[in-house]
Amino acid sequence: MTQTPGARPETLLITLTGKDRPGVTSAVFSTLAQTHVQVLDVEQIVLRRRLVLGVLVTAPRDWRRLSEAVHRTGEELGMSVEIEPGTGDNRPRPQGRSHVTLLGSPLRPAAMAAIAGRIADAGANIDRIERMARYPVTAIELHVSGADPARLRALLAAEGAAQGIDVAVQPASLVRRGQRLIVMDVDSTLIQGEVIEMIAAHAGCEEKVAEVTEAAMRGELDFEQSLRERVRLLEGVPASALDEVYDSIVLAPGARTLVRTLSRLGYRFAIVSGGFSQITDRLAADLGIHYARANELEIVDGRLTGRVVGEVVDRAGKARALREFAAEVGVSEDAVIAIGDGANDLDMLGSAGLGIAYNAKPMVRDAADTAVNVPYLDTIMYLLGISREEVEAADAAAGIVTPAPPV
Repeated sequence: MTQTPGARPETLLITLTGKDRPGVTSAVFSTLAQTHVQVLDVEQIVLRRRLVLGVLVTAPRDWRRLSEAVHRTGEELGMSVEIEPGTGDNRPRPQGRSHVTLLGSPLRPAAMAAIAGRIADAGANIDRIERMARYPVTAIELHVSGADPARLRALLAAEGAAQGIDVAVQPASLVRRGQRLIVMDVDSTLIQGEVIEMIAAHAGCEEKVAEVTEAAMRGELDFEQSLRERVRLLEGVPASALDEVYDSIVLAPGARTLVRTLSRLGYRFAIVSGGFSQITDRLAADLGIHYARANELEIVDGRLTGRVVGEVVDRAGKARALREFAAEVGVSEDAVIAIGDGANDLDMLGSAGLGIAYNAKPMVRDAADTAVNVPYLDTIMYLLGISREEVEAADAAAGIVTPAPPV
């Protein structure tokens, strides 16, 4: 706002920039303490040992004397000082507040410029930027105000796809900070590969099963029909093959870190799979996952019969399981995060407050709230406002050693 020449301002915005070292913030506030000002807002960031400190205060009667004192303090600290007189106090940020998380490997300036441009096009403002991780992907969170989150999500999803980065937009609300339930698909999400194809290798029909699986995941076949067709091919496989399959399973990178870290924070986990309980129940026990639901292979006389027992967990069954688990945990569906990759996950993703397409088929990416296309399941934590530094500190306190980051 325009300041009348010679008039006493209502506020002073004081900005210091320079090399960071202990005592800078203390020195600045000690100088301010010599007058009767009120602190209205403070923001500080350190980037590569460069400090930017912004302080908004009420202006004292002799505000020019304060300005001179702050400049002297800045000189003593070897820092640059800017003081901007203004009118009005610390007004609330505009409505329509969102957390926008960017994941890139690498994250290039052109992508940042494009995302910032689309935010501006939406009439929104970036209030704050924080780094959540620098490896193995770069994760940046933007605090944005002034735009409807749903409109912003659609705008930024398209731009993120064009720039080759992942963009997640979530409304700023208390839900993000409360207890939540995470419901995950298993095959090609929690684990690498498809269990039914691993079992099929023991029956010599892996290629045929893989073709049907791929068509089902693309949504070209009814899931229940395709499942029964594939299981029929497994008739006669020894039940002992399931133990061999389980021993050969490779978890998605970051899966244990995700479950371990969020469980510390009171999150609950569930796995819902179109695969088989003989595998998923063991996975749940191994990882400390609270709930599991999957299909059950029929076994008679130590061999698979080529049939499943009971109701098939299909697309609708996954969504139904999500709702039942949420009710058991005692959280609303808005507090559920669902993660999946195939067409049979669509209803589950749509039922959750946040549906994440993880390295998913195009039709799933288009339908989900956001997509993660990097091969690290623990990047989901960055969408929740948890930084890699916080995760590593918690692990270190528990005696868990993490690999040193690249220099």
